[in-house]
Amino acid sequence: MKLEYDIVVVGGGPAGLAAACAAKENGAGSVLILERDKEPGGILNQCIHNGFGLHYFKEELTGPEYAARFIHKANLMGVVLKLDTMVLLIEGKTVYAVNAAEGLLEVHAKAVVLAMGCRERTRGAIGIPGDRPAGIFTAGTAQRYINVEGWMVGRRVVILGSGDIGLIMARRMTLEGAKVLACVELCPYSNGLNRNIVQCLNDYNIPLYLSHTITGIVGKQRVEKVLISEVGPDRKPIPGTEISLDCDTVLLSVGLIPENELTRAAGIPMDSRTNGSVVYENMETEMPGVFSCGNVVHVHDLVDFVTAESQRAGKAAAEYVKAGGEEMPGRVLNLKNGPRVNYTVPQKIRPGKVEKSVDVFFRVNNVYHGGTVRVTDGENVLCSFKRDHLAPGEMEKITIPAGLLNKALGDGLTVELAVKEE
Repeated sequence: MKLEYDIVVVGGGPAGLAAACAAKENGAGSVLILERDKEPGGILNQCIHNGFGLHYFKEELTGPEYAARFIHKANLMGVVLKLDTMVLLIEGKTVYAVNAAEGLLEVHAKAVVLAMGCRERTRGAIGIPGDRPAGIFTAGTAQRYINVEGWMVGRRVVILGSGDIGLIMARRMTLEGAKVLACVELCPYSNGLNRNIVQCLNDYNIPLYLSHTITGIVGKQRVEKVLISEVGPDRKPIPGTEISLDCDTVLLSVGLIPENELTRAAGIPMDSRTNGSVVYENMETEMPGVFSCGNVVHVHDLVDFVTAESQRAGKAAAEYVKAGGEEMPGRVLNLKNGPRVNYTVPQKIRPGKVEKSVDVFFRVNNVYHGGTVRVTDGENVLCSFKRDHLAPGEMEKITIPAGLLNKALGDGLTVELAVKEE
């Protein structure tokens, strides 16, 4: 079956819904969302805890409530949503998908928005030694089993990693009557938001072992115990520091990976720092007319930030269609990360397309108590921003005025962090 739409959005989670609504608000005629699950909303549907919407809606919502608002908005605006539909391939602005009701779909679009989200890193990806019994789950899988399917995954739990999903599941398991013995983190700092450390660990007296990792899993049919060890500065286990914990369940919260198989297959240039596509200031990839937003570009802390970024992508896609797909030539500035900064998004800025300012997101590589974020063109410091506290688990944002972009020399900008030496 061949179909034609102005804009096709791949993914019906928070990013895809926000992008589709923004596209309609900015004049797109027909917008289609392709979603592989049986209902829209993405990961929000299993996030029944509150804390969503504080930035965007200025009120506290659960994940399903946050998703429901955008689903309702998309329906009112006439966004077409095809559920239980798997996208197979993207060739330029043609999207091939399949579902049980219609078979193979060949969708021709004037612009495409990629919003596939991310997936969890598994045990195989990090190589935990030991037996391979039942009772080992990623934190997101355990969350779905408990919150959606109604299955309790275990009673005595050890969590590896201090990402936000792992921290939230430490609280969730406790509230369901399980005993969370420990949250174990390889790094000397937590990778989650500080509010989650306080509300999910400290409030329930759950110990957090920093600079520790699991060095063994023991069990035949089911997990029986795990061994954790302290690690040195080289992140290798220190002999003689082993602690044995009797448990029946291990939850893994060891990072998220942007879901970019479709992006790579389409030949869109990628950034090895983020595992997402290279994007311009309006979230357009280096393939004209194809945009990317949300966790498929880089992993965000809050869904509110995903929404804002995705709305920018949806608006830009609508403007691209209205302009007839014409590209505006002009100067391009390449953003690089300097000392103490892991990555920057966007990776490229076209000053001629920036009306007022451009937001740049980045993460630092360690915990710093005070510092100055500087943007330089190699010779001059264009702007600087004071920060009292920075941590890898908290995404940072700076705003660069358009006037300063035009003053930059050369074709590159560097975002760096200067800190006071202890």
